[in-house]
Amino acid sequence: MLRKLLLHFLCYFPLLALAQNYTISGHVVDENKIEVAYSNIVLIDSDNEYIIGTTTDDSGNFIFEDIHKGTYQLKISYLGFEPYNVTFELYKNIAFNNIVLNEKAEALDGVVVTAKRPTVKRLIDRVVFNVENSTLSNYNVLDVLKHTPGVMVSDNKITVKNGEPIIYLNDKRVYLSSNEIQQLLEGTTAQNLKSIEVVTNPPAKYEAEGNAVINIVTSKNITAGYNGTIFGNYKQGYKYPKYALGTSHFFKTNKLDAYLNYSGSPRKDYRHNDEIVNFKDELNQTSSIWETDFKRTKESLNHNINANIDYELNENNTLSFSSSILIGPEKNTNTDVNSTTQMFSANYVLDSLFNTTNNANFKTNNLAFNLDFVHDFKREGEKLSVNLHHTNYDFASLQNVNTNYYLTNENVPFRESIFQTNNSQSTKLYTGQVDYELPFENNGQFETGLKVSDINSGSYINQFIVNNGQQSTDIDELDTFLYDEMNYAVYASFSKDWDNWSFKTGLRLEHTDLTGESETISNSNESTYTKLFPSFYLLDRINDNHQIYFSYNKRISRPRYNDLNPFKYYLNDNTYLVGNPTLKPQIDDVFTLGYTLKDTYTFEVYYRYEDNPSLELFQQDNVNNKVRYIKTNIDRNISYGLDFMTYTNIVSNWNLYVLSSLFYYEGKYYNDSLLITNDKWSVYAQVVNYFTLLKDKSLSIDVSYNYISPMVDGPSVYSTRHGLDISVRKSFWDNRASLSVGVTDVFNTQNFDLSNNYADQDLFMTSRMENRLFTLGFNYKFGNYKLSTNKKEINSEERNRLENNNSSHN
Repeated sequence: MLRKLLLHFLCYFPLLALAQNYTISGHVVDENKIEVAYSNIVLIDSDNEYIIGTTTDDSGNFIFEDIHKGTYQLKISYLGFEPYNVTFELYKNIAFNNIVLNEKAEALDGVVVTAKRPTVKRLIDRVVFNVENSTLSNYNVLDVLKHTPGVMVSDNKITVKNGEPIIYLNDKRVYLSSNEIQQLLEGTTAQNLKSIEVVTNPPAKYEAEGNAVINIVTSKNITAGYNGTIFGNYKQGYKYPKYALGTSHFFKTNKLDAYLNYSGSPRKDYRHNDEIVNFKDELNQTSSIWETDFKRTKESLNHNINANIDYELNENNTLSFSSSILIGPEKNTNTDVNSTTQMFSANYVLDSLFNTTNNANFKTNNLAFNLDFVHDFKREGEKLSVNLHHTNYDFASLQNVNTNYYLTNENVPFRESIFQTNNSQSTKLYTGQVDYELPFENNGQFETGLKVSDINSGSYINQFIVNNGQQSTDIDELDTFLYDEMNYAVYASFSKDWDNWSFKTGLRLEHTDLTGESETISNSNESTYTKLFPSFYLLDRINDNHQIYFSYNKRISRPRYNDLNPFKYYLNDNTYLVGNPTLKPQIDDVFTLGYTLKDTYTFEVYYRYEDNPSLELFQQDNVNNKVRYIKTNIDRNISYGLDFMTYTNIVSNWNLYVLSSLFYYEGKYYNDSLLITNDKWSVYAQVVNYFTLLKDKSLSIDVSYNYISPMVDGPSVYSTRHGLDISVRKSFWDNRASLSVGVTDVFNTQNFDLSNNYADQDLFMTSRMENRLFTLGFNYKFGNYKLSTNKKEINSEERNRLENNNSSHN
């Protein structure tokens, strides 16, 4: 063959030098006219010899230049699609417009996957929202979550079916507090995001912790080289601006992958709350009315650094090191709360008032490190994984509270209260985990593993009272709280896939030993428990148009470490937050029955029973006229409902996503010895329109609207919330850069009221935040920008329990 090619070259070289060469280009889409990026393109000559190959870019385009005249065959392939072949004569420049790849079903890891490009896909145990190379790639990851089916982001909370999910990244758990997770995701670009998996009933491989799992999946590496990204966004509320800036860098060789990401988020947030507390007498009649006006300004500047190195020892063994660092410096992390409380008689006559200034500085260092080893056996799909993890978490706060009391129409205070509180926490986590995966013939899969976790936490508080400029220790507020926990877990699961049926079952066993001890008040809590967490999934593909599925899952929600901490955090002289060392874990049983029509319309009925649910309860002391917020276990919660979801293409440039949920919630809780029930039917709806404009589809407009009717949570009743968001994005320079502009909560309707009214408890609160924001964002890719990152995130089972007990009020 080589001699033949050399002879032809020598004979025809003079003619070739004079010949005219041509260009072959094309655009590859799927059946929904959505671009297929990174599909394989190969050009074959008439002798069936390979000439040249490439892949489509982010927009589904490809091009071959300087090709000689002749007869050729163009072959296009992509996982999950039927191969495309066409033979043609090349005597001029040729453009293949909108080559359509037809989908096909393939069995992967025991699950039938239909390879549709971005949309929503239901698998046996999760919903997959594929966003790779879609218009959402110009968002940050938190914004993408707001568009993800079944996920609600509101009032600084991420929820799935009214419960808080556990966040994973590439099947690695993210162990940060709720606020830290949101700031991390807001500072992370979605350019390398492949999909978001919403696992409402997680299988046994996942930790038994939490209501549901959100697994954020990044794209895999495709070629060697370097790429980088810089990104940022600016948001302006009616009070303060908020910024997020960052950069990512990725480098790959044949054996080494390296990833580094930094993001910083300097911002100020403003919140204005009005609270009315009606204190009661022995006859449960109103004795006094306290109205408090809270104005809170929170400044923060979190630095997030994520790094990952993968080294391929050989074709069967890979060693990885990853780290995740979050630093919140004291200089730029503080909260100022100014409040005025007016005290009225039962006849609404002003008796007196007091003003409180509450200034607090915080410092957080959260350092986490992972070492992973993966061994791939000769048998395809058989794998052994080992993970070692360490987290070192340090938190400190310094709080100054100054209160002046005034009589009506007096400008000089008749009493002054000044105190200072020093609070610190140090927590160390150590975990080790081993997982083994074994595939069987005919699409069977067995998984098993074990995990050991060791947690040591110490919290310290020292409060000083200031009288006439002299500082003295408040003995009642001097304490040390020590917490130790050991957790052992083992699991096994089996899945099997047939032509029309998919089945998966698993069992996880967890044993926990914990001790929490308050040295000063001699309050200790020792607990040992062993629990089983079964899971079961069954799916029937009746035919191409109909699917039905059923699942059952048992879950556990353990208390955050600071929820167990009995220290007090003061909002003003008479209102404080306090932990509860006697908190028990919450156990959930979840049943789900669903039906999917034409892979587009899904109807789902669910039932959830929560035993010993933990809530932050408002409690008013009618004797001393004080208010406290405390985490406590209530008796039980029951919720059930009907969900509807669809993600469909209306026309070629308009996709529509709709989620609606009609659900019932019933909570039972105790007030002293009185068992009280609070229940309500509620409605949640979300509608998102995705418009793609211009010939090259470089302009996109997203219009979304969400609505939630009045709902209850424990004894609390929340008012209606709804909002309209509009975002416009434009890509430039062959998709190397993008610019976005928009408005969230256009009509400023996301604020809400809250009431607690039962037995001798009577609170009404209005919450006003900077929900309406003007947003501006940018993203620029450089280097070999079509690479994808090997980004990973630190994991260890208990890291997200490192949440400060004052975070929801700061």
